[in-house]
Amino acid sequence: MSNVPAARLALVGDRSPTVTSHTRVPLLLDALAARDGLVLDAYWIPTADAVEPGAVRGFDAVWMLPGSPYRSEAGALAAIRTAREDGVPFLGTCGGFQHAVLEFARNVCGLTRAAHAENDPGAEDPLIAPLACSLVGHEGVVTLTPGSLAESVLGADRTVERYHCRYGPADGTGTGTEGTEGTQGTQGTNRLALLRSHGLRFTGTDERGAVRVAELPGHPFFLATLFQPELYGDGERPHPIVRALARAAVEHAARRSLTASQ
Repeated sequence: MSNVPAARLALVGDRSPTVTSHTRVPLLLDALAARDGLVLDAYWIPTADAVEPGAVRGFDAVWMLPGSPYRSEAGALAAIRTAREDGVPFLGTCGGFQHAVLEFARNVCGLTRAAHAENDPGAEDPLIAPLACSLVGHEGVVTLTPGSLAESVLGADRTVERYHCRYGPADGTGTGTEGTEGTQGTQGTNRLALLRSHGLRFTGTDERGAVRVAELPGHPFFLATLFQPELYGDGERPHPIVRALARAAVEHAARRSLTASQ
C-alpha cells in the first residue's frame, strides 16, 4: 500500500469562515486520518474555477459543499457532471444535493430549463423551490430505503440529521398529486418521476415523505443529502456518510494507482 498515492479530494464551494460546514472540514479531515487511517489530500476549488474544463479531473472524490447561492451555478454543475460521468466518488450536501438533482435533470433527463429558485428567483416553475418551512437549524428524522447505499452506509433505516437550508425539490412527497413544498403539485411530482425513470433514486425522506436523499446506482459512490452530515457532533467523530466518501476516495486512488502501473 506504500505505493498508493494519497487520495485527492476536491472540495467544491466558495469557502467562507461564516459557513459552519466549511469550518468543520479541516476538523473532519484530521479526524478521518487520526481515527480511521483515511488520509485525504484536499483542495478547495471555488465554483468560478470549477467551470474550467477538467477542473476536478484527476481527483479521487468530489464533495459539493453547502454555501449556496454559489458564485457560479455553471461551475457547480460542471463539477457534479464530471464526477457523475467519470465515475468519481461524489458527495453533495445541502446546496450540493440541490445542484446534483438539478444537474441530473438538465443533462440526463433533458430538462434544460430546470431552475433553482435561489439562483433564478424569477423562474416560473423551478425544480428546486423554497421549502414550505425553512430547515435552517432544524433536526429531523430521515427514513432510508432498504437496500440503498444510504442505508448501507448508516447501518440503519432511520436517522436523525441536521439541516441548514431553505430550498429543496419542488415536489416534496413524490407520492402522487400534490407536492407539499413550493407550488409545483402534479407537475413537480411528474418531474421527479422522470428523474427516477432515468436512474436517479430518492432513498431518504422526512416524516412527511419529502425527498431528503438521492443516489445513483451503478456509480462507484454517488450520494447527495439535503441534510448536512458535516454538522454531526463536534467534528471530532466523522459522520458515517463522510467516512464512506473518504473510503471511496481511498479505494479510487488505489484503483488509479493499479491502472497506472499496468
